[in-house]
Amino acid sequence: MIEATILALLSGAFVGFSLGLIGGGGSILATPLMLYVVGLGPHEAIGTSALAVSANAFANLVGHARRKNVHWRPAALFAVVGVIGAVIGSTLGKNFDGKKLLFLFAILMIAVGLMMLRQRRVPQASGAAPHEHVDLTMIVKVTLAALVTGMLAGFFGVGGGFLIVPGLMVSTGMPMILAIGSSLLSVGSFGLTTAVNYAVSGLVAWVVAAEYIAGGVVGGWFGTHLAHRLATRRAALNRVFSGVVFVVAIYMLYRNAMAFGIG
Repeated sequence: MIEATILALLSGAFVGFSLGLIGGGGSILATPLMLYVVGLGPHEAIGTSALAVSANAFANLVGHARRKNVHWRPAALFAVVGVIGAVIGSTLGKNFDGKKLLFLFAILMIAVGLMMLRQRRVPQASGAAPHEHVDLTMIVKVTLAALVTGMLAGFFGVGGGFLIVPGLMVSTGMPMILAIGSSLLSVGSFGLTTAVNYAVSGLVAWVVAAEYIAGGVVGGWFGTHLAHRLATRRAALNRVFSGVVFVVAIYMLYRNAMAFGIG
């Protein structure tokens, strides 16, 4: 029992630290950690990790908001629209075969790893920053990106920060540090929506989630404080993290390939 608690705390700390440091991508390891370290079943791991990631994201949001790294209008629009997608996605996900879901999840992990290897730069216009002007074009772009991201986040039980961050940068023109902070509102909202949907079906391990969240709050505090100091080294951090994601994804593909008659 003590060993399981320690594993849940350490796993949560790692996810929280990653969310605070790089904004997205950290939550992609929450479900594998629930599965192979904590020992939950497929659907229970997804529902529980969604709750834990949600709580950690909201905790990290507070830290970024204090540093004025959150642009609330596009962040709120992305979150509200994305929640609709998360409801649809999570309803489909919890009724999908567990092994097949994990196999597809591993493919998503590889896509996330590849996205994190890319350098995401958005040129800034002279004068006022692009994200300060909210017009119809921006609203349409943010709405479409939020709906698709919410569905993916709900289906796989992830926060979706790896899609929200570049989505906010492209649709609004905000710099990366603002996109990271702003994305956490959606990460938390999507995760909470998914967790509630899974909880209705009894697919959330509440004690494990509480332990995961406790570890995530501590890890997130350190990650948020390091985000500014290591801004110039973010590309190197992304490469290291992507390598970890690739290894875990390959392992999950191997473990769940039989669900599709592979292997």
